[in-house]
Amino acid sequence: MRYSHNHKAQTHQRIIKEASVRFRRDGIGATGLQPLMKALNLTHGGFYAHFKSKDELVEKALQAASAELDAHCAMLFSQERPLEAFIDSYLSKWHHTSPDQGCPLPTMSSELGQRGQQSPTTDTVLDARLKQIETALGSPNADEQSLVMMSTLVGALVLARSVENPELAARILDVVRQSLKTEVNTATANAKKAGQ
Repeated sequence: MRYSHNHKAQTHQRIIKEASVRFRRDGIGATGLQPLMKALNLTHGGFYAHFKSKDELVEKALQAASAELDAHCAMLFSQERPLEAFIDSYLSKWHHTSPDQGCPLPTMSSELGQRGQQSPTTDTVLDARLKQIETALGSPNADEQSLVMMSTLVGALVLARSVENPELAARILDVVRQSLKTEVNTATANAKKAGQ
């Protein structure tokens, strides 16, 4: 059977997209190559026509998740109140219950770190978010504030996803969301006072 000229490239992208979803939802270690390829109606052996190893696919999938996040965050940070929009989205019920579609930091990047396989893509994802937060804050110590905020967001999401009690998960998200938004509002008010 003859395939179109760009069939291999399309198949390559399909594998990356499916892996990105499964790695974020199920974990990298828990996602086998055979079930991944079978879900796409492809053979396990065909995997090696596209990637040298699972590690190569993991990095490509992390890059794909990063690109999705960049597009989502570009929309959030273009709003009138970008930090509040970002905080609300990051600690939303949707993000809590949809790890397969969300930020790769609390899923893939966290797992890679635990395995001792740090990724330069994780640095890129984090740097992009920190720059967006710093710009939105616009304060003298925005670099430190952005790091605290991003660490708090990721930590809160990991905890909320980890607890069994749904009320506790919701409370973690709500309390951290309100606390961060209060900090943002206070910082904004202080910046306005200093500028007067």
